[in-house]
Amino acid sequence: MTALTKYARLEATGLWRATPDAQRREVIVSIGDATLVISDLKDQALTHWSLAAVDRANPGQTPALYHPDGDPGETLELPDNETEMIEAIEKLRRAINRSRPKPGRLRSVGMLASVAVVAALAVFWMPGALRDHAIKVVPEVKRVSLGTALLKRLERVSGPACESPGGSAALARLTKRLEVGRVAILPDMTRASLHLPGRLIVLDRAVLEDYEEPDVAAGYVLTEDVARREHDPLRALLEAVGLRENFRLLTTGDISSEALDAYAEQLLMRPAATPPVEAQLARFAQAELRSKPYAFARDITGESTLPLIEGDPMNGKLTAPLMSDADWLRLQSICGG
Repeated sequence: MTALTKYARLEATGLWRATPDAQRREVIVSIGDATLVISDLKDQALTHWSLAAVDRANPGQTPALYHPDGDPGETLELPDNETEMIEAIEKLRRAINRSRPKPGRLRSVGMLASVAVVAALAVFWMPGALRDHAIKVVPEVKRVSLGTALLKRLERVSGPACESPGGSAALARLTKRLEVGRVAILPDMTRASLHLPGRLIVLDRAVLEDYEEPDVAAGYVLTEDVARREHDPLRALLEAVGLRENFRLLTTGDISSEALDAYAEQLLMRPAATPPVEAQLARFAQAELRSKPYAFARDITGESTLPLIEGDPMNGKLTAPLMSDADWLRLQSICGG
């Protein structure tokens, strides 16, 4: 058992007495690995008390008086101004007491239960660490699976993803040209675009059908790609579904259907992605794509997207067509429009 991170650097002063006849000594008290460490003023350890065997002689009174379980002759007195240390010890004692076996159970289970309770508390206080661990160990194939599962839930609202022989082939060529993972088109999404785990970007059909050139749709794709790089979509999912689902993903490899349903609803209500302009422009430059068409599609006045207009990396440069006219027409018709 390790001390909780919250108390790792916590120290307090107190009065310690080894036996009833001994003189009380001023000591430094700290919480170590499964122990209460009592040291002299030169930082030399005098004794270690097991946290699982610390008892309080005067509950609710101050100064707090502690002793090892079964040995009331050795005492540690903490003054009432050391409230943080007293609260830390009491919290750990309560956690351990809750884990003690009920009558009829083997006493040896008590220590294991204590370890489990303290470990559970540590995890509860460190959800970020658990989430970070999940993000590191979840393989790409599971990310793809989660992205596909979320797409299926979006389809319940929007309708099935659009497909057609010519349109799907044109979309695949555009995806390869932009060097992004996967792109899906939904027929009636409540927003223009979003991104999901597994490098999956979703567009509403309107970004294809409402504009005369493919640069607008490509701009939405690149912007979502930048947003994905700025904030991992798996992290966003785990932040939204909570600690229990984070733990479920680590232990079973899945997230519950209910949690995915709720998160899919949240996605449709979120505002459009607004990654840093510098990162956007760098991504447009990498793809050799004009940013102006996308900027004016987002704001026809250009007021809110002026940096994308003035910083267009392709200003004054000759650029090859993003795709052939025939492919663009096929892509615009992928939803049957």
